[in-house]
Amino acid sequence: MEDFIIDLLKFIVPAIIVFAAGFISIKKFLDFEQKKLLLEIKRDMNKTGIPLRLQAFERITLFLERISPNSIVMRMSRKGMTAAQLHKALIGAIRNEYEHNLTQQLYVSNETWDSVKKAKDDMIRLVNISSTKMGDKATALDLSKNIFKLIAEVKSNPTDIAINQLKSELRRIF
Repeated sequence: MEDFIIDLLKFIVPAIIVFAAGFISIKKFLDFEQKKLLLEIKRDMNKTGIPLRLQAFERITLFLERISPNSIVMRMSRKGMTAAQLHKALIGAIRNEYEHNLTQQLYVSNETWDSVKKAKDDMIRLVNISSTKMGDKATALDLSKNIFKLIAEVKSNPTDIAINQLKSELRRIF
């Protein structure tokens, strides 16, 4: 019986050693292949991801420039408009621009997107506050002057703050 166990161990121990060596070799090979595949995927993502991200930064910057006080007032103001008409046009344009660029938040940090939303909200608030100071017969020019006066008093353009946040994030990435 003892001879049988010793003979059996002579076969089992080498088999276990061969199995363990094979298992370890195959596991290392598969781990290496997995790392190589992940590296290829990252490389491919960088080829398409970086241009998409840069495009998002450009689009968000364009959005912020389009809703900045100077740009939006000049673009939306028409001769003969009342203050109420300009107010409605400005708020509508800011909201439309924002909705058009909502998907860009996928490509920037939460902190940066929060600053973009804050710029939009601050611009709407600025237009609304300026509009409340207008009388029924006020013209678009009166509202425009009031908006520019209020922005000068605040001394900080909300869109400039968000653009600086975008630039800061872009510098961190690249």
